[in-house]
Amino acid sequence: MFTDMDYELEEDKLGIPTVPGTVTLKKDSQNLIGISIGGGAQFCPCLYIVQVFDNTPAALDSTLAAGDEITGVNGKPVKGKTKVEVAKMIQAVQDDPVLIQYNKLQADPKQGKSLDIVLKKVKHRLVENMSSGTADALGLSRAILCNDGLVRRLEELEKTAELYKGLMEHTKRLLRAFYELSQTHRAFGDVFSVIGVREPQAAASEAFVKFAEAHRNMEKFGIQLLKTIKPMLHDLNTYLHKAIPDTKLTIRKYLDVKFEYLSYCLKVKEMDDEEYSCIALGDPLYRVSTGNYEYRLILRCRQEARTRFAKMRKDVLEKIELLDQKHGELRRNAAEYMICSIADCGGADPGTGGVFRPDADAAQRSKAQIHFMLNISVLLTSGCSETWTCCASVAIVNVFLLQVTGRPTMCPSTVRSTI
Repeated sequence: MFTDMDYELEEDKLGIPTVPGTVTLKKDSQNLIGISIGGGAQFCPCLYIVQVFDNTPAALDSTLAAGDEITGVNGKPVKGKTKVEVAKMIQAVQDDPVLIQYNKLQADPKQGKSLDIVLKKVKHRLVENMSSGTADALGLSRAILCNDGLVRRLEELEKTAELYKGLMEHTKRLLRAFYELSQTHRAFGDVFSVIGVREPQAAASEAFVKFAEAHRNMEKFGIQLLKTIKPMLHDLNTYLHKAIPDTKLTIRKYLDVKFEYLSYCLKVKEMDDEEYSCIALGDPLYRVSTGNYEYRLILRCRQEARTRFAKMRKDVLEKIELLDQKHGELRRNAAEYMICSIADCGGADPGTGGVFRPDADAAQRSKAQIHFMLNISVLLTSGCSETWTCCASVAIVNVFLLQVTGRPTMCPSTVRSTI
């Protein structure tokens, strides 16, 4: 094109300064330095870097970036050459490192973040929750990030938060009712104590006094149980109101960076299509004929957006992994709190001294308690949150019934079969 014209168009740099420099790169085992090249004869006066590939000599050196102009290879100028010829010049160097002369594009990312990019971000947010068929029917062009499982993880996080919120509310109501039950036992103890003091018969008086002491012990064991289970509520509250919101905030920041990166990808694709269409018609674009600086600016913005996207994605994956570990640890701790507290409370002697229950019933009561606790431990470690909540409700109420009747009202295995 330039040989057929009587004049050559001056480069339109859009006010973007360039700084010359050189870099020496050692090629990898595939005889590549890890860059893709665009521009060049016959339509563009500049040869520039389109992309720097990950884990390549150029990426590890980090000197070259997308949008930089290549001016020479091993001291030989490349002005007027095609991108294929320049690629062959680089590949022709076999043993020695490749010396690349370049003009560094001093681009400001804010200059590339135009209104078009902002609108594309909004469009990607809308399309994110649409099916592909719906988006195609509406004619919404978009860039798609394949196999992005973080969106699904965010939905799972929302469900987990709702589950823990319901679990906390249920546990608070349960412990409040349990506290009131323990206060009722204390009131019973006070009443029986008064009756025992005023009872004229010695045997009956002793029985009432012991029964009063037993109820007071049951109240004491209940308060101890509440103190043991209280740290579990604190852990649940920390997980629900600190760990989960912090992770959700990080995911939302990641989504914002992701949509910006996809917007630049879509912009590059649209500019490529526009350029190819005009070249096919034999009428190259003005921006291409003057150095394609607008396109190179978008390439630089895309590379920087991709770097931020990769960093945010790594941070989100690490936080989600830590959150999953915390979830498992919290479940185990809750099971330990519940099993230990119920075992201590259920195994305590209320102090009736065999007044109201024959000693022969003690063995049967112990067997019932052991069977009950084994079933509880199975359910608490099963990983089912609904079973965990229901079992906790039955377990706390039945602890005291074991002291009086010798058997629980409902076996946890029955609870498991009905859920």
